[in-house]
Order: sequence, then C-alpha cells, then structure tokens
Amino acid sequence: MADKEKTRYSDKELEEFKAIIHKKLSEAKTDLDLLNDTMSLKDNNGTDDTSPTFKLIEDGSDVLSREETSQLASRQEKFIKSLNDALIRIENRTYGVCRVTDKLISKERLRIVPHATLSIEAKRLQS
Repeated sequence: MADKEKTRYSDKELEEFKAIIHKKLSEAKTDLDLLNDTMSLKDNNGTDDTSPTFKLIEDGSDVLSREETSQLASRQEKFIKSLNDALIRIENRTYGVCRVTDKLISKERLRIVPHATLSIEAKRLQS
C-alpha cells in the first residue's frame, strides 16, 4: 500500500518513531540540565580576585549571556513539550498525520523533525 493511500502509520512504524523521539527527548533533557546548571553557576564566575575593570566588563557580558542562556533554556523546554506531545499522538495513533491536509507526513520529514505536525505541503502554504 502506498503512503498516500494510508490514513495512519502502522504500529511497527509508530514504534520506530517512538524510539527516535525518546532518543531526542533524552538528549534535549540533558541539554536543558546543562543550560540550567550554567545559569545557576553564573554567580560564581571566579573573578573575585581579578581587577575591578575586568569584573565590570565581565558582569556586563554576564547579563547578556544569562539572557541568551535563559532563551535557549526556554526554547529547549518548548522542544521537550513538543516531543512529549508527539508521544501522546503516537499513543492515540494520530502521529504523523498533517493537521492541515489530514495526509500522512513523509517518514523522511518525521525522522528529521519527529515532532512535526505539518506536512511539507502544508508548511509551504503557511509561508
């Protein structure tokens, strides 16, 4: 049966995607932990014994760095939520179905972007 005729992925195919998502989820959580650790360690930057001028410059870059790290952490949390939502769609057997066209999203796209809810066709229509 061709992909275009199918209305959903088989349980075996869903298991493959589930494994991909679990791997990405594990990596994403590790990255988020690192970002959170980085933010909590910012207060101890080891410049207590250096010149006051250097300390001022570093404090300024520290604020920017903290904001960037916070934004990255926020994006990572959103990514983790998207992956968890994809796992729910797998359990509901609605995973891989485009929310605009109701057609199957290509396996190639889902392997690269496992939390995708739009087919390439629908994504192009958006822009």
